Amino acid sequence: MSVNSIRNLLEIASASHPDKVALKLDAKQLTYAQLLVKVNQVAQYLDTLNLPKGSRVGIYSNKSIEQVIAILALLSTEYVLVPITRLLKNEQVEHIINDCDISCIITDKMKIDTIKAIDFDGKIITYEATEGADVSFEEISKFFVGDIVCDLKGHDNAAITYSFGSTGNPKGIVITHRALIDGARIVSKYLDVQSDDVISGLLSFNLDYGLNQIFVTLYRKATLAIHKFVLPSDFFTHLINDRVTVLPLMPIHITQMFDEDPHRIPSPEHLKAIRIITSSGGNITPLMVKNITTHYKDAQFYSMHGLTEAFRSAYLDPQQIHIRPNSIGKAIPDVELYIINEEGEACKPREVGELIHRGASIYKGYWNSPEETAQRFKSIKILDKVLKPEGQLTDELVVASGDYVYKDEEDYIYFVSRKDDMIKTQGYRVSPHEIESVVANNIPAIKACAVFSVPNADIEEEIVLVYGASTELARNEILFELKKHMPNYMLPEQIVYRKNMPLKSLHDKQIDKDALKKEFLEII
Repeated sequence: MSVNSIRNLLEIASASHPDKVALKLDAKQLTYAQLLVKVNQVAQYLDTLNLPKGSRVGIYSNKSIEQVIAILALLSTEYVLVPITRLLKNEQVEHIINDCDISCIITDKMKIDTIKAIDFDGKIITYEATEGADVSFEEISKFFVGDIVCDLKGHDNAAITYSFGSTGNPKGIVITHRALIDGARIVSKYLDVQSDDVISGLLSFNLDYGLNQIFVTLYRKATLAIHKFVLPSDFFTHLINDRVTVLPLMPIHITQMFDEDPHRIPSPEHLKAIRIITSSGGNITPLMVKNITTHYKDAQFYSMHGLTEAFRSAYLDPQQIHIRPNSIGKAIPDVELYIINEEGEACKPREVGELIHRGASIYKGYWNSPEETAQRFKSIKILDKVLKPEGQLTDELVVASGDYVYKDEEDYIYFVSRKDDMIKTQGYRVSPHEIESVVANNIPAIKACAVFSVPNADIEEEIVLVYGASTELARNEILFELKKHMPNYMLPEQIVYRKNMPLKSLHDKQIDKDALKKEFLEII
């Protein structure tokens, strides 16, 4: 078996720390020895299905210890894990099942009705005995002893994760066992995670950021405390009762936790056990930084930047969070980052160009989408004018991220926009992200905003700002504030109020700009 596999980490952890608590959820917990037994039982049953190597098996369920067991069991077989987020609509679930030809689904009582509704004709496994399932974990534990032999290779496909929105179909990205190990190894290193750490399992285990928490836990033989964020009060109880020391978050979680009545937020003294906080998957605002550093006085706050095509590209050293809070930092260990212009030349400081990722954690490509794979996964020859390689055998795969960024004079990188989001107006290139940041930092009455463009024959494109707030603001009041911080060519031509903003998904609360733009064009 390859050393570049999550299965290998599990075996090492169970051998060296058999009595250490690996997983906990409320009063329930499993040691590493107990976890290995349960993983082996499910993996042994999966092997008896005799599916071809590389067959896709979906996990579609709510967060639980059993979900983690299912993930690790699949990664102990020659099948491919396909996590399906519980928030997807029926037609999106059906698309994923059909897109990667899922042969078997592992689910729970809450989700089995959805599986039935889309007429899935493969094998159905549930955690508890449930009508309509072929078998349950309860039954598997009675009849399978769990003896398995793994012959995994680092280059084998391990997982296909799907990104999704409210419109269009989800896209799958293929991840190898080696890439999963790269992510666990590198994150463990720069965060300095230790075996006595308790990592919060707050994030969804359906995307790579959440999955990485499981794998980092195994890599360092730490403890993963699973939690489902419903109310801020429950979240703080989780931190205190589970004695969490490492807290991975998305920006939406930072906003939610401080939506609580300030008098009900625990004092910094009660949160002092937390020594590491990470955030990825969105923009960090100065208010978020202020709230984190005020309430978690002993924690190091890591702002991080990842790609769909590579697990993690950059992180900002916590010592820099107050100096340059808008920076995404510098490259993670084992990765090189380059910024090139349209001519393929290295960008000078403050010159905007495309971020190119070279090195560890690169994924394999998009499932069933050769065109999109070719667009993002490039030969290193794209960097010929930067690296000037000599000799033979110089080719390798890099990721052309599609992110427009720039670096400052000290090589700290700043995100500007997605390549296909840039607005051309009056002869200038304008970043929607930059306008949105000005609004977020200077107009507190606006709770959410989205900036996009529509065609305008006179100036190429005109800028539209749609915002959400409890009440509509005067247009001139918004423009007055924006003029303090931006040149005139960046000011929106159209300012539209909406009490509620459409979201791509409930999972990450990302505003659906495509839906807004379509709605706006229909109105005009």
